[in-house]
Amino acid sequence: MKRICLCLLALLPLAATAASYPIDVEQQLNGAEISATPQAIDRDLAAVELHNYGQQAAVCSLVFRNGPEAPRTRRVELAPGERKALSNKFRRDVIRLRLQLTCEPK
Repeated sequence: MKRICLCLLALLPLAATAASYPIDVEQQLNGAEISATPQAIDRDLAAVELHNYGQQAAVCSLVFRNGPEAPRTRRVELAPGERKALSNKFRRDVIRLRLQLTCEPK
């Protein structure tokens, strides 16, 4: 029993780093007051939380790029003070994720 517990404890750091990959965010906000918080959820799943700090609504487009896969675009409209999460599931494990965020005040 002690050996099993020790093995599980030894493998714990490996499980914690399984969903760890670099995320590059390129932002073009065009005067909108938006913050983006990227999150690596799993080895093939990522999300970005957008928060509109401005006094006017904003329309945003977010492009997820993961190497050889086709880029995937998510669009959202954020009211003042609103938060929304955008996510994407990939077909392959993510090695490096590139996000391109473009926002326009409405």
